[in-house]
Amino acid sequence: MSVLTLTIDDKAVSVESSASILDAAKEAGVEIPTLCHMEGLDDVGACRLCLVEVVGNPKLLPACTTRVAEGMQVNTDTSKLRAYRRMILELLFAERNHVCSVCVANGHCELQTLAYDQGMDHVRYQYRYPKWGVDATHPLFGMDHNRCILCTRCVRVCWHVEGAGTRNVSGRGPRSHIITDLNQDWGESETCTLCGKCVQSCPTGALFHRG
Repeated sequence: MSVLTLTIDDKAVSVESSASILDAAKEAGVEIPTLCHMEGLDDVGACRLCLVEVVGNPKLLPACTTRVAEGMQVNTDTSKLRAYRRMILELLFAERNHVCSVCVANGHCELQTLAYDQGMDHVRYQYRYPKWGVDATHPLFGMDHNRCILCTRCVRVCWHVEGAGTRNVSGRGPRSHIITDLNQDWGESETCTLCGKCVQSCPTGALFHRG
């Protein structure tokens, strides 16, 4: 496999041609914020937090799903990108009920950490306050749909790592949500292996251990 050289924030880095911009950034020691990315899972570019600028391309590109090219010049930390990331985080907080003070993941939540890192101290958009339910039917785990950001990490780890295929996404637009099997209660699932990988993969407090 060939090796390509590119620059990321003026740092030259050489990586294999199959690498993504996100892979190259890690190799160069450049941190790009992500929420849907997780080592060992195929990237889907769902959260859009890893958007970067590539010289010569008018569009912002997701670093996790964009392959590197020879001579590519990438910028990861510009005022435009910071504004976009701040907007995305604010929209995530406004879309569902992320009340950090009463969340089981308070203090170890990736969404919360990114909000701190990006200097987000308020939300400029109107909160939707949707009435999503909490599935507490499973004896070991629970799911609070109010805190889900639809990163699909739980879906991908269930399908491609555990091989159970218990999790999936149902609905469209603002009604999109994670389901168990054929939209059953988690406690009634016949495919869940009780492995807990989905809970471990969740970047927020949407999936949690009971007790």
